[in-house]
Amino acid sequence: MNDANVYAVKSLTKKEYLAPGHRSCLGCGEVLAVRLVHKALGRNTITASATGCMEIVSSPFPLTSWEIPWIHVAFENAAAVAGGIEAALKVLERKGKIAPKDIHVVAMAGDGGTADIGLQALSGAMERGHKFLYVCYDNEAYMNTGVQRSSATPFGAHTTTSPAGEIVPGQITWKKNMPEIAVAHNIPYVATASPSYPLDLVNKIKKGAEAEGPAYVHILSVCPTGWGVGSEETIKIGRLAVQTGFFPLYEVENGRYRITVDCEELEPLERYLQPQRRFRHLTKEMIDFIRQRVLEQWEELKRRAGQTDPVAG
Repeated sequence: MNDANVYAVKSLTKKEYLAPGHRSCLGCGEVLAVRLVHKALGRNTITASATGCMEIVSSPFPLTSWEIPWIHVAFENAAAVAGGIEAALKVLERKGKIAPKDIHVVAMAGDGGTADIGLQALSGAMERGHKFLYVCYDNEAYMNTGVQRSSATPFGAHTTTSPAGEIVPGQITWKKNMPEIAVAHNIPYVATASPSYPLDLVNKIKKGAEAEGPAYVHILSVCPTGWGVGSEETIKIGRLAVQTGFFPLYEVENGRYRITVDCEELEPLERYLQPQRRFRHLTKEMIDFIRQRVLEQWEELKRRAGQTDPVAG
C-alpha cells in the first residue's frame, strides 16, 4: 500500500453522507461509488444531481437520504447548475455575504446524463473553466428507465433497445470514450475509477476536488440488474473489468497520463464477459473482435502513460 492510500484510509470519515435506508438494488455498484465519493469530499459539499437511478432511490418525496445540500436537476443540466453554484459562491464571497470557505461543488450523473443528454452542458462548463468536480457513474445503459442503450453501452451488449438477435448481435457501436473527450478540453484533472478499487477511487476524488479548475472522474458502476450478474458479484465483476483491460484505471493530470492500477498481463477477456447475461450471446468470433479493440486501446494508453511531455488535447 502506497503513502497516498495510507493517507486515504486514515482520513476517510466514518460519517455517511448518503444515509442508509435508500432504495437502491442489492449489490448496486453505483451507490457504493456515490458513498465513497461523498465520504472523500466531506460535509462542505453541494451536489447537483441529474435525473437517474440515484435520484430515484435517494429522494422519494417527501424523504431524502442525503446529509449534504443536494439538488435534483433536469437530466441534461447537472454541469450547468454546478457551474452556476460555483459562480454564485464566488459572488457571495466577494460581496461579503458569506465567509470564504472551501466548498466542493459537484455535478453527478449517469452515463446517459453525461455522454448523451448532458454532454453539451458538460462541455460548456469545462470550457468556461468552472472550479467544480463532475462525476459520471457509468452503468453503461439507461438503467433507471428499463435498460435502454446509451452511447456508453459496450459493443455487443444486449439491452432492451439493442436486443441481440440473429441479424443484429446487440449493441453495434463502440462505447463513447468520455474521459478522452474531457481530456480534449484541456482541464486540470481527468480520471477513471471503480468502487472495486476504493482507495484508488477516494484518492482520485480528492485530487479532482483540489484541482484548480474543472475535474472529471468517470466511475464504472456495476449494475447487477441491467448486466445480469448476481448481486454478490459486483466487486468481482468490477475488478475483472480492470484486470482484463476492458476498463483501465488511469488519471490525466495537466495532460500527463498515469496508469494507477497496472496489469503486467491482462486476464482473459472471457472472464469478464461470460458471467454477464448481457454478453452471453457473443460468439467466439465476436469476443475475439472485442478483444482486439481492448488490446489496441490498452497499448495506446500505455504509450501515452509512458510519455514525458503533456499530451495535447
